[in-house]
Amino acid sequence: MRPLSFNAPNGYFINSKRPFSGNPLNEIDIKKAFDFAYEMCFGSGFHRGHRSGGQSNRRNGEKFSNTFQGKLAEIALFQFFTSSGLECSPVDFRIMGQNLWDDSDFVVNGKHINVKSAAFFSNLLLLEEKDWNHKGHYLPNLESGNTYRYDFFVFIRIKPDIKNILRKNRLFYSDKVGKDELFGLITAEDWFYDIPGFITHAIFLQEIISKKQILPQSALLNGKTKMDASNYYIQTGDLNGISEIISSNLA
Repeated sequence: MRPLSFNAPNGYFINSKRPFSGNPLNEIDIKKAFDFAYEMCFGSGFHRGHRSGGQSNRRNGEKFSNTFQGKLAEIALFQFFTSSGLECSPVDFRIMGQNLWDDSDFVVNGKHINVKSAAFFSNLLLLEEKDWNHKGHYLPNLESGNTYRYDFFVFIRIKPDIKNILRKNRLFYSDKVGKDELFGLITAEDWFYDIPGFITHAIFLQEIISKKQILPQSALLNGKTKMDASNYYIQTGDLNGISEIISSNLA
């Protein structure tokens, strides 16, 4: 696993990329992800207002961006698994209240899979440092009694960048947004995903946690993005190709 290039005092630069290769998402799935994210962030659901160890409080517009992107990623991976002939637990569309967490993102042949999402231009799989202990166990689920050890971490990218869409329309920092207005912005775009790869729990533990491969809080990524919280990271160029998870790990 290659570390990011470092430029003192706090600059970090990506040096192992994988280009985006888009696959289309259909309107039905986009609507499902939208309805879920809107209810979670503007309705009766709950998403925490800050990242673990983070400094900034997130408004509902930002929460929606993260939730919508993440649910699209789950839908995309579910379709990938099922089209590959694997039996996969369904996408979870339950609206969770405060202090309630979903379990594994997916279970395939008894293996627990964590899905991480990002915008199409991202080349880092990020895992918030304070969410994980030294054994690679997910602390929120460890405390709640749900699945806390993931066998695989799969990275999925979504195009376009929903955060940029909301920023351009001055909705990113809003706490109240009309459902029809927001849905109109979503459906005006064509949506795509790709799956640049995955890592195993063993790699996360031995190569990332043990070697402290961390992008620290307040670091400046690629000269422009200030990190709100400390994150373990893996560059996309170092991920295992997604076909390997089918051929050798989940069969």
